[in-house]
Amino acid sequence: MRADTRSRVPAALTELSDIDAANVARCAKVLLRHPLLRVGGPDGDLLPLVYRHRVTLQEMFAALLGYRLVVERRFARLHKVGAGDDPTRGEAGLTPRAYAHLCLTMAALTGVGRQVLLSRLVADIRSTAAEAGIDLVDDLADRRALTAALRHLIGLGVITETDGSVAGLVGESGAEALITIHTDLLGQLLSGTSDAPSAAALIASGSGAGVEHSVRRKLVENPVTLHSDLSAEEADWLRRGQRRESVLLERCFGLVTEIRAEGVAVTDPEEYLTDVVFPSTGTVARITLLALPELLATEAAPRPDGRVPVTTRDVRETCVRLIEDYPAAWSRQATDNVDDLVDAVLDLLLRLTLIAESPEGWLLSPAAHRWLPLPDDTPATRATPGRSAVPEAPEPGWSLFDEEGSP
Repeated sequence: MRADTRSRVPAALTELSDIDAANVARCAKVLLRHPLLRVGGPDGDLLPLVYRHRVTLQEMFAALLGYRLVVERRFARLHKVGAGDDPTRGEAGLTPRAYAHLCLTMAALTGVGRQVLLSRLVADIRSTAAEAGIDLVDDLADRRALTAALRHLIGLGVITETDGSVAGLVGESGAEALITIHTDLLGQLLSGTSDAPSAAALIASGSGAGVEHSVRRKLVENPVTLHSDLSAEEADWLRRGQRRESVLLERCFGLVTEIRAEGVAVTDPEEYLTDVVFPSTGTVARITLLALPELLATEAAPRPDGRVPVTTRDVRETCVRLIEDYPAAWSRQATDNVDDLVDAVLDLLLRLTLIAESPEGWLLSPAAHRWLPLPDDTPATRATPGRSAVPEAPEPGWSLFDEEGSP
């Protein structure tokens, strides 16, 4: 097993000292979180270290994930393969209209040179939209969406406000600003992953790298990978090599895996790659946590893949019971409208990948058994006879997220 695992680690990494290998894993983790790493940006102080180990990092990402890495003195760009149709992957500050403006803005920026006035850029964006057959409405919502798109590009370092501010789009009419475009970063943002063979091409050619890359990307990019979400070939490959992959992910990315009957969970001990913290503070997060035992204890039998069917009505009834049993524990603003609260709870569960939509309703992931909280105090009001305020959840058995010492 050890020899096999070692053979999967890129040779350039095995030849490094323990300190350098740890630094490579640290750089790899930073690039996973910031695929466009730049001087002056988040974690930009690590660019010299990334540049120093660029050859090892490029080989490692290409061999293990099929990702292309470009490293220059002032930036590093990790070209990831898209995550597919996943609504939880979007930027929180960008609406669908803002995403449309982001695409139009990047298209317009390719033809304006190094600097441009804000008013000229807006005109070019509208011209680009007209050429694409997209109707833009010059109203407040439209200007806010464009401002959000420009702010996102500023955050990436693609453009900077040399004089004035893009906030003038929403504010006073006629406000002007001078925008500087960093064409090297813009080019990296627009360039694709054509240099790296696709998983489909690798599978078609008979290479096993397509399956390896596909499954490994899921392990690295998602907190939980269930066998039922994989193809038969992918699930078989993961079952046969999951111990090897555990060693590989810890060595190369500093990630820890937990192997269970339904799949594999991958966690970051430093929580650096954690984008949604749970459990957390706030009424929605706390109600979601306390709702899990009741939802898992519904009368519906778990499916063969370990998922538990629930309905929106189940979620609503659970939220109402928690509000009634602990009236002083919640924010009134969050609980005044129960329908909005239910939507917020479902949205959080979706972002945590603890629930999935199905034609019959919702399916709770077996990973939800990870959180089975008990209240610190008795309910503030009398519980209904014959029903405890927070029922005990059934024992999950030897399944995803039991304690390590379980039989």
